[in-house]
Amino acid sequence: MSALDEVRAERIKKLNILKEKGINPYIATVERSHMVADALVDFEALAEEATIVTLVGRVMIIRGQGAIMFVVLKDASGTIQAVFKEDCIDADLFTLFKDTVDGGDFIEVVGKLFITQRGEKSVLVEGWRMVTKTLLPLPDKFHGLQDEEERLRKRYLDLLTRDELRELFKRKEKFWDVTRAFMKEQGFTEVETPTLEVTTGGAEARPFATHHNDYDIDVFLRISVGELWQKRLLAAGFEKIFEIGRVYRNEGSSPNHLQEFTNIEFYQAFANYEDGMKLVENLYRTIAREVYGTTKFTRGEHTFDLHDEWVRLDYAEEIKRQTGIDLENTSVEEITAKLRDLQVKYEGENLERLTDTLWKYCRKNIAGPAFLINHPKLVSPLAKEVPGNPNATQRFQPIIAGTEVGNGYSELNDPLEQHARFALQQDLIDRGDAEAMMPDMEFVEMLEHGMPPACGFGFGERLFTILEDKPIRDVQLFPLVKPKVE
Repeated sequence: MSALDEVRAERIKKLNILKEKGINPYIATVERSHMVADALVDFEALAEEATIVTLVGRVMIIRGQGAIMFVVLKDASGTIQAVFKEDCIDADLFTLFKDTVDGGDFIEVVGKLFITQRGEKSVLVEGWRMVTKTLLPLPDKFHGLQDEEERLRKRYLDLLTRDELRELFKRKEKFWDVTRAFMKEQGFTEVETPTLEVTTGGAEARPFATHHNDYDIDVFLRISVGELWQKRLLAAGFEKIFEIGRVYRNEGSSPNHLQEFTNIEFYQAFANYEDGMKLVENLYRTIAREVYGTTKFTRGEHTFDLHDEWVRLDYAEEIKRQTGIDLENTSVEEITAKLRDLQVKYEGENLERLTDTLWKYCRKNIAGPAFLINHPKLVSPLAKEVPGNPNATQRFQPIIAGTEVGNGYSELNDPLEQHARFALQQDLIDRGDAEAMMPDMEFVEMLEHGMPPACGFGFGERLFTILEDKPIRDVQLFPLVKPKVE
């Protein structure tokens, strides 16, 4: 029998003691009078008036022996010390506590607030009840879960024992609250669009596929936050819309990539990418100030200030500056040779995918804040071209700490041009590019009915990871992990 099995067996014995005494170890209702934090805020008044309080929480630490026991009791709002003294509580209840309570159990305590001789605010327990009896112990109180995979697999224990991790997720909630409030203040309407699609659109990524039994058709989990659906809403007469929602991409994991994450996309009719850049710059600064109280951050070797001027970087010029490759006069063979020389791993053998890989090498050297502009049409199938420069598009991407933290366009609304670009994407798919964009001819039909000129933009959890200086798995409550093999 392992040490953990022995602990579990001992706790089951304690569970049976409670049951033999007719005590339900998993009660449904508690009689809480205060959250711990509220009791501490009103501590002086409650203690002076000798008010009886009822607190409920998880036992984090038990220490002491004999006639006095000290318990650290934790609820969602904070922790407080509960003191069990043999001469201040019914003898049977005191014995029952010593015989049945372990670290990790949830208990209800009733008593009066007081300050110990060591000056610690505490509750002197006059009565208690078992709320939930645990069978397995908590992680070591000083070291927590050390194995990375175990921390993610048992996220509930990681969150319980690391206050700073719970605070991170409170900031994440505020991150999205500030974003939503900003968009609504700008006059945008929040919408919901499908997460199951017949064709995926709005991004270049490998989708997850499933089967719709009732319709007997294959469908895909969306890879963007309803881009082609939101554009349909522009055609329907909506002028400023946004959606915050989950996105799914069947691709590799890295510090910046996961298969499931939260994004926002917004679309504004009668606006272009210049308007979009102004709004995004204001939005990112607002998020930084309201969530973190600063616009200055460090991510790895990069330090940046979102209050600084956001420089404009030309896609082709930046690649040429860093690598010597002239995108207007290059070939698959030349880019492949350069990637090998730079020791950059790459997939695919088409010009679109290789060009994108070359750019990803270059972006790592840019601290930002900056906007990448003038992307080649080849890698921007949904963006308008730049007037006077038919090889470039009205696309923009914020670059911070060597990472793209958003993507926007002056949206293409020429149905014939969109049809031609979808045909090019279909050719890439036919030649084996699993990340090329699926053509959506019903979307083209919508464009033939007419969609106003518009700016669209999206960003997501990657921006939050940059501001937190964390890998993306660390900022998700329950990132996907492989099933444990016994």
